[in-house]
Amino acid sequence: MFSRIFKRKSYPKYWLDYVEKVSTCEKYYNYESIRFVVLDTETTGFDYENDRMLCIGAVAIKNNKILVTDSFEVYIKQDVFNKETVKIHGIRKNGTETKMSEEEALIAFIEYLDDAVIIAHHTAFDLNMINTALRRINLGPLISKQLDTNYIYKKLSPKNRHNKVFSLDNLCNEYGVTMHDRHTASGDALLTALVFLKLTNQYKKNNALNIFDLVNTNYNLNK
Repeated sequence: MFSRIFKRKSYPKYWLDYVEKVSTCEKYYNYESIRFVVLDTETTGFDYENDRMLCIGAVAIKNNKILVTDSFEVYIKQDVFNKETVKIHGIRKNGTETKMSEEEALIAFIEYLDDAVIIAHHTAFDLNMINTALRRINLGPLISKQLDTNYIYKKLSPKNRHNKVFSLDNLCNEYGVTMHDRHTASGDALLTALVFLKLTNQYKKNNALNIFDLVNTNYNLNK
């Protein structure tokens, strides 16, 4: 893994700090001490190379509590614009949101992420978008541990559901999570955080909660 991270001779301090913190973190063995960062991205489409992120939203969880004061949201300048997706996320090229460059947004996110464990719904998509953007500035991929609420749900589900892909809407409906601000990065991150707490509470009923049991090692992230 580290051979893919260190391909050049010098790296910015924020990246070296991130790699050092994650690679030496010991908190992963004590669930209550882990800081989770639940994230979502809004994008111009689903093509990792040709589409771009428009917004990254995230909120932290620690010791089974959502920390609304520990949240993150950045809007990114739209070098690529797709008017067809505006009706989904509502982010316009010349909207009123304060926007920063893709590189500035990535730096801010990495500093916010720190040594946290990443959670997302269909994690591979969000992480591939972020990792592809990191590659454009000669960094990446992220080495944080990653959890996917879709995978955790399937792990807890009957065997006849094993091969299905469940949407965030599906899981919100099943667990009675009211869907506010759907299809905004921050709104979807908060919904995913609520679903994650419902899932881990269900898991703990029959198991001692161990983060490594919830990690899907079969992801093929684009690195």
